[in-house]
Amino acid sequence: MRLVPRSLFGRLAALSAIATIAALAFAALGIGAVLERFVMQGLDQRLDAQIAVLAAAVRPDGSIDRGRIVQLPAEGERHDRTGGGGWWIERDGHFVIGSLPPAAIAALTDPANAPPPGLRLGPGRGIDRHDRDDAEEAARPQPFDGWVGSHRYHGRRLALDGTAGAVTITAVAPRALVARPIRAAMAPLLGSLLLLGLALGTATLVQLRLGLRPLARLRRSLAAVRAGATATVPDDQPTELQPLARELNALLGENAAALANARGHVANLAHGLKTPLATLALGLRDPARDPDGALGREVARIDRAIRHHLGRARAGTPGGAARLRTALAPALDGLIEALGRIHADRGIVVERAVEPGLALAVDPQDLDELLGNLLDNGWRWAASRIRIEARADPATGRARITIADDGPGIPPADRAEALRPGRRLDERGSGHGFGLSIVRELAELSGGTLALESAPAGGLAAIVTLPLAGSPPAG
Repeated sequence: MRLVPRSLFGRLAALSAIATIAALAFAALGIGAVLERFVMQGLDQRLDAQIAVLAAAVRPDGSIDRGRIVQLPAEGERHDRTGGGGWWIERDGHFVIGSLPPAAIAALTDPANAPPPGLRLGPGRGIDRHDRDDAEEAARPQPFDGWVGSHRYHGRRLALDGTAGAVTITAVAPRALVARPIRAAMAPLLGSLLLLGLALGTATLVQLRLGLRPLARLRRSLAAVRAGATATVPDDQPTELQPLARELNALLGENAAALANARGHVANLAHGLKTPLATLALGLRDPARDPDGALGREVARIDRAIRHHLGRARAGTPGGAARLRTALAPALDGLIEALGRIHADRGIVVERAVEPGLALAVDPQDLDELLGNLLDNGWRWAASRIRIEARADPATGRARITIADDGPGIPPADRAEALRPGRRLDERGSGHGFGLSIVRELAELSGGTLALESAPAGGLAAIVTLPLAGSPPAG
């Protein structure tokens, strides 16, 4: 099981979700703590007010002025049963008066609930200790917590020194008085935090979508380069992606330079070998030099091997066919115009039925040479008309190009021979010539095929299939 997502979007979303949940949990705990402290302060103030009333009823000698105990629960009321608070006064550790039953007081006065030790200030004695801070702390009621059965209580105690002994005043209240308002406040608070978390999550997703969109655009730009629609990646990128775009364009430029260099070497090698091989082939036509034609066949085999491997080297150069995109219609326009001028005296009519926007994954020079050979043969052998048809076949990912003429054609028995490299049927005075073998080689090197059939008008129909170029990505 992979804990870390593979995608940047997933990683950033996961980190954001963890950070948001942690922040909301911390906020809930912090707000809950502040709220509890606020409610507890209110309860302490209420208990301190009760203690102040009781302290006013304690005389200097430690006796109780019961008439001054007003607005407090009456003595003996069972507030531990009703969930209310209570109070009591002790002198030298012995119960004097109070509103809670002895059992409740015994539970709450357990030593574990005793207030922290401190100084005691009696009425009228003043502060005679050297540590004023400790004295002021001891003069204030001290908090404590205790249990009466299953009920938890919070209390405040004040120790006073009287002439007749120490007096302790205690006031208590159930902790439920603190818990209830906190629970009541936490429910809407948690709901608000949940809504805030959802809002933050939505904002994070929107932010990630917008923030990562330039990466998607860069991917589409690279796909367009690979499909041959563009040559480079746009430089208009966010600051963080500009160095990457520059490196990609530099790599594409190096590949283009390497391709041009390779094509130059291919052309030089082809020209360097063409003349010696042609001279050798002409010399071997003399029966005296090659009685059985074996040497001629070896020369033809060498010629085929050279053409084949040079074509493979050109097609396999970095940035080859996968990135090529050559529009068919402009290539045909240029060839038809050029050949029409060359063969102007023949008066050939050219009919076209080319699917608009058709683009091929073929090198422009190879496409010109391939179509040029077929059209040149058509112009030389057509009686009056050449018809060009081209359409895409999405099922096979290829384009089907048909160039048909109304000339004498090639007999079915001779068509295979016409496609053999180095064969020239026209030298024997019939049909089309040796350019067909070049067309076949170029088509096969580009991933296509060449077939010869009879044209509807009685001439020759050359049918070429070539791979379609990838469509440039939208956006």
